[in-house]
Amino acid sequence: MGLLILAGVYRSRGESKRSLWNCHSGRPIFRATMSFNRFCEINGSLCFDDELQTPARLRDDKLAPIRSLWDMWTQRLPLLFTPGRDVTVDEQLVSFKGRCRSEKACGYGLKMWVTTDVATSYAWKCDVNMGKTDDATEVDQGKRIILEMTKKLRGVTVTCNNFFTSYSLGQKLLKKKKTLVGMIRNNKNPELPPKLLQVKERAPFSSIFAFTKNTTAVSYVPKRGKNMVLISTRHRQAELTEGLRKKPEIFTYYNRCKGVFNTLAKVVGTYSCRTRAKHWSQTLFMNMIDISASNAYVIFKAVHPSCNKKKRYRRRRFLEELGSALVSSEMLKRERLPRSPFAAALVKEIRSSATPDKETSEDTNSSGMKRGLCIRCTKQRKKTITTCICCGEYICKAHQVICCESCCK
Repeated sequence: MGLLILAGVYRSRGESKRSLWNCHSGRPIFRATMSFNRFCEINGSLCFDDELQTPARLRDDKLAPIRSLWDMWTQRLPLLFTPGRDVTVDEQLVSFKGRCRSEKACGYGLKMWVTTDVATSYAWKCDVNMGKTDDATEVDQGKRIILEMTKKLRGVTVTCNNFFTSYSLGQKLLKKKKTLVGMIRNNKNPELPPKLLQVKERAPFSSIFAFTKNTTAVSYVPKRGKNMVLISTRHRQAELTEGLRKKPEIFTYYNRCKGVFNTLAKVVGTYSCRTRAKHWSQTLFMNMIDISASNAYVIFKAVHPSCNKKKRYRRRRFLEELGSALVSSEMLKRERLPRSPFAAALVKEIRSSATPDKETSEDTNSSGMKRGLCIRCTKQRKKTITTCICCGEYICKAHQVICCESCCK
């Protein structure tokens, strides 16, 4: 996992895996961690479920090949962070050349629903779109998704696009102590007053408001012939921003919250560890690593707000340190040094900077006496119970000098 994160940090998504282990153009940390053949062996044997039971479970669960890992991961996301008063729910398309055709830029992929905190871009909850469970078409799918993705939240404002937004959804959320701000489809929508749908004779930057007891709707014309309709159960007044465009406050709030999810998608895609995979479960697993790394950075900034505050590329530095920390244990476990001089020097540096407890690791033999590493045997790591009477350091028989009592005095 550490090597995957480092591969994303070095922007090697379209690069051959073998080139990362190249002695001349590759990164020494990859050769220092493990060999290329060992990495391919682990990467090729990734399996998240029992292959004997998966075919039978696929009849009822399309996510069966990765269901156990997915459930453990999604259950931990809400436990580590509490979102603020503003959240947004949107879809993420994880690029994968499967049977799903979409209008997104990547064309094909796995569709996910993500609940994101507006203030920090923390991915609080994720779910995968399973498609149709039977031949029947689902009614009010967007309403069901919003209610599930915000089930355990209270006192928040949910922002979503026109796929989810409806008047009935706003009323349902109000009963659960939540408010809604979202764009609504204006193509012959019976929930909207007819005056909000008229756009032919309206001037650019004009706004028309409509109010009910607990809902506000606004129709805004950003340019001639284009109409954007939003509803809100949060706003109660017809407020406009200053300037030439005179945007409604609901419109400005919607753009600010929706832009946070675009920021999350951009951040995750910038240092993504996703590579070409034969099975969709591996692609989904790599996307889970990307989201987890992004969430870890959000938590790290909240705990250590002043760390690297004045430095550029704070997130890149964090991911590089995270990946290095994950692979350092593998370097310490290596029995032989790599052949590359740079990789070997990196392994030696990691071993020399290890904690004193590991370098002078002591244990107790059957007689109750402590054993420690010989201070002179730096390569062989011999353990002994004999200590020097002058400095108190452990010393093996090969480096001991026998001296009589009179000479010692």
